[in-house]
Amino acid sequence: MRDAGHTTLVTDRLLLRRPQPDDVEIIYDIYRDPRASEYNPSNLLRDRYGAESLYDSWDSHWRTEGFGYWTVLRHESDRPVGFCGLKYMWFHNDQVTNLFYGFDPTWWGRGLAAEAARAAVDWAAKHLPGVAVVARIRPDNTASQRVAVRAGLNRAEHLDGLGFDGLEWVYVTP
Repeated sequence: MRDAGHTTLVTDRLLLRRPQPDDVEIIYDIYRDPRASEYNPSNLLRDRYGAESLYDSWDSHWRTEGFGYWTVLRHESDRPVGFCGLKYMWFHNDQVTNLFYGFDPTWWGRGLAAEAARAAVDWAAKHLPGVAVVARIRPDNTASQRVAVRAGLNRAEHLDGLGFDGLEWVYVTP
């Protein structure tokens, strides 16, 4: 395992920690909700097995790379509100980190995703210098675009392309 730094991040309102097996339930709760996958229909989970598979892939990245997607909790609660983090991927022949954020729709509109995404981008700048952070977002998903910008990413139109669910607009760290 690579030692990429601390596995827990703390912001003003949030705690971001490495996912645990018990998080499979919240993964399933969030990603079986069609609202959470409106812009990425391929993310919609149909059964608990899909949530277990997601958790296993996230945990594998943590074990091999020393970082990954974090489970996001508010300071005043033990129940996760979503997930946010970074995972290596190949993009246009370069190894980058994919910035991911997915939250329970009941917590949308409160700035939590932007706060968590900013923490992840700041962590990457410190622990993965020189590795670009990339967010791939559907053109109609204006809320996700705002999160990427608030996290410090800039629109990179020249990198736009097709993804699993259609056209993706690309945002990258400067």
